[in-house]
Amino acid sequence: MSPATAAFETDPIEIFEEAFRAVGLVPRLGPNFYLRRGYFAGDDAARASDIMGFFADPEVRGIFARGGWGAARVLPHLDYDLIQANPKVLLGYSDATALILGVHARTGLVTMHGPGPGNRFSTDHFRRALMDGEAGLLENMDADPGDSIVPRDHRFSTITEGRATGPLLGGNLTVLSAIVGSDYLPDFRGAILFLEDVDEAVYRVDRMMTTLKLAGILDSIAGFVFGRCTGCDPSSGFGSLTLEQVLEDHIAPLGIPAFRGSMIGHIPEQFTLPIGGRAELDAARGTLRLLEPAVR
Repeated sequence: MSPATAAFETDPIEIFEEAFRAVGLVPRLGPNFYLRRGYFAGDDAARASDIMGFFADPEVRGIFARGGWGAARVLPHLDYDLIQANPKVLLGYSDATALILGVHARTGLVTMHGPGPGNRFSTDHFRRALMDGEAGLLENMDADPGDSIVPRDHRFSTITEGRATGPLLGGNLTVLSAIVGSDYLPDFRGAILFLEDVDEAVYRVDRMMTTLKLAGILDSIAGFVFGRCTGCDPSSGFGSLTLEQVLEDHIAPLGIPAFRGSMIGHIPEQFTLPIGGRAELDAARGTLRLLEPAVR
């Protein structure tokens, strides 16, 4: 479904449908999938009706939400009692952060942060988490190490050593910070917060992390993981901080287990993470261990 930006071309969607078929699933587009209202896939009510129609349909086992911008606008239009009574996989990332966090916050259901099937790495994690019901170790690895004697593509760095256990909560930093103060944000007390973003200036990342700090979210969490901030290089102006410095400023003083560089974000190889599922973070090893299956 498209709870946000309209689908402008059919070829990428057809490729995505083929990928779902390749793992044994039968894709179905929402009735309003190709609607257009400006940059949206139809108005807010139309996009919400696709979500509710899929939750009400007993033949639908899972729902994948495309990104873009606009999922937060549909949150007031959803029937959370109906959603809670009809649990099924709800998967997405990026702008869909608002949807997966909002549904979890209002229903208590575990939702999923991640991509659909695509390359072998992400498809393997998709299948293990959503189709096989596995709970296992999420550990960075280079998809193609080539002739390098050390990891290059998927490195992690420890901010503060230690281990923490708690429910996984998080997603896209821009989207999460934009719904702070609403009724669609979960309780972060004792949680492991994971974040990612794309194409944001470092000062904007700093501003959004400050929002989480001032809202009391950072002071309430048990552990912290930062994935990737793709295209988030320091600005060319004088005196810019690096992303590493911003994370050190906000996270190191908390004294909680924390690391950065996990395979979460706008990157080809991604983990599939259960929102609300319990996990153990090991900051020295740069790993997350899922402690319970996300599906039954």
